Amino acid sequence: MTTTDPRGRTGARPQPHRGTTGRPPKRNTRARKGRWQANLALLTVAAAFALPLVWLVLSSVDGGADLRVRPPTDPTLDNYSAVLTDEITFTPMLNSLLLCGSATAVTVCCAALAAYPLSRHRARFSRPYLLTILFATSLPITAIMVPVYGLFVQVELIDTVWGTSLFLATAQLPIAIWLMKNFMDGVPRSLEEAAWTDGASAMQALGRIVLPLMAPGVMVVTVFSFVAMWGNFFVPFMLLLSPDRMPASVSIFTFFGNTGQVAYGQLAAFSMIYSTPAVLLYVLIARRLGSGFALGGAVKG
Repeated sequence: MTTTDPRGRTGARPQPHRGTTGRPPKRNTRARKGRWQANLALLTVAAAFALPLVWLVLSSVDGGADLRVRPPTDPTLDNYSAVLTDEITFTPMLNSLLLCGSATAVTVCCAALAAYPLSRHRARFSRPYLLTILFATSLPITAIMVPVYGLFVQVELIDTVWGTSLFLATAQLPIAIWLMKNFMDGVPRSLEEAAWTDGASAMQALGRIVLPLMAPGVMVVTVFSFVAMWGNFFVPFMLLLSPDRMPASVSIFTFFGNTGQVAYGQLAAFSMIYSTPAVLLYVLIARRLGSGFALGGAVKG
């Protein structure tokens, strides 16, 4: 089909480009199909993580709970009433809070002190030291428990809460130093130099300048360390011998009977209570974790 322009010339009318077959390109169709596949994979992974949580919630209020995920026919709180005792829940939870809380405090303090020179000073041994720390994070803790147990027996630290907390802090320290150093690298060095000009020492600059500015990073290390220690079963099981000193991560083993019978309803109720402190800790600081580093406007001029 031809057209005539105002000057009398003729030519073919331009046609919209739709490909060789007259259809839209297949690139959008392939991209849409790829997005559907990615969404399906993500939903599958999310369901795999959510299914055990759904089982915990439903079984904790089911008097006849088993391994099946089903709504309770007659919801009841008898499972919670059975586990809310001093021997089963309150004493082990208090032991866990003392054990993991003290170990987390030691880990965060030591990690900050160790990460500060690694972040601010460039030395010949810094990179080998960081690689050694990274290697220490990959060591399985079960591989060193036999010599650690013998050492604790010799120095009379076996069956002590503070000795066990020190070992938990030591085991968590390498990854805490690595994380703390990476967060500390984001704080400008010029802020410390300004504090030094005003007469502050290195420790004062660390405590009053660096750590407040990297507070989200410190919280990340705190939560990561506490959650890792809170769920640790093997270390307190090996180093603590008295039943009245066992944390909740070890006392949960009592719900598995010697004859193979498991009180699933009580186990689910105890698991819900046991996970509460870690969830509350994350919820309380979740807003601060997403706020980022408040470095804007810190340096003037």
